[in-house]
Amino acid sequence: MTTTIGNPLSWSVDTARAAGHHIGAVADRVASHDLEASHAPRVRRIGIEDLRAALREGVEDFAACRSDVIFLCLLYPLIGIAMITAALNGNMTPLIFPAIAGFALIGPVAGVGLYEMSRRREMGETPNWGDAFGVLRSPRFGAVLVLGLLHCAIFLAWMITAFSLHNAIMGPARPASLLDYLGTVLSTGAGWTLIVVGCGVGFVYAAVVLAISVVSFPLLLDRNVGLPVAIATSIRVARENPATVAVWGLIVAAGLAIGSIPFFLGLIVILPILGHATWHLYRRAVEPAPR
Repeated sequence: MTTTIGNPLSWSVDTARAAGHHIGAVADRVASHDLEASHAPRVRRIGIEDLRAALREGVEDFAACRSDVIFLCLLYPLIGIAMITAALNGNMTPLIFPAIAGFALIGPVAGVGLYEMSRRREMGETPNWGDAFGVLRSPRFGAVLVLGLLHCAIFLAWMITAFSLHNAIMGPARPASLLDYLGTVLSTGAGWTLIVVGCGVGFVYAAVVLAISVVSFPLLLDRNVGLPVAIATSIRVARENPATVAVWGLIVAAGLAIGSIPFFLGLIVILPILGHATWHLYRRAVEPAPR
């Protein structure tokens, strides 16, 4: 059967109505104790070959849905450019680099629509950009929303932490320009202290986000579990596969760093590949639901 999205206005109204209905059930879904017939999802041991396979499958999904995912991901370079422009105009230059680095903290949220597209393609459908918003009609949308807000809160906490570290180490004075700031950071002991301490603290934030999100969003889209179960399963995947998950985190961080140059334009390609690959990594790390 062929499905159509309809005109943008009616589609938006229908989607908003469905989203509102599911938000009303957020408390039940977030605190759900339905563990797939009282059994928590079983996790598997995965290795580097699984990461390679997930990336290959992510590239295949990107190739199959290229025009649609590029349309979706055009938004992220625009957000990045707007963010840097606001920081420069608002004399908040010290926050530019923490914001770029912190994108990894909200990257899993940005990939939710991509997970949904991969899920539908796995089912034999031909997804388009409208299907990425199918998550709004998911019975688990409430839990997905809360998990997304948690990631945003962690990102905000990181920005506050980074700003506080800068003021404590470099002082409250604001640099005259971005080049002046870079020169100060790279040529002074205080600047290198800021780099080392900032990277160390940022690593802690990134490790927390990686542990709670490596499979939690795909699991919520795929199975009837609540948010606590999804987060606990993600942590178990990280605990059972620490080296593999750490390598995955490095791949994601490196990909986002490369995608941010120049002007975040690389994210148009990097983000969808990583997003689709995350879905396939979930499939390899978590056993299917019992039938």
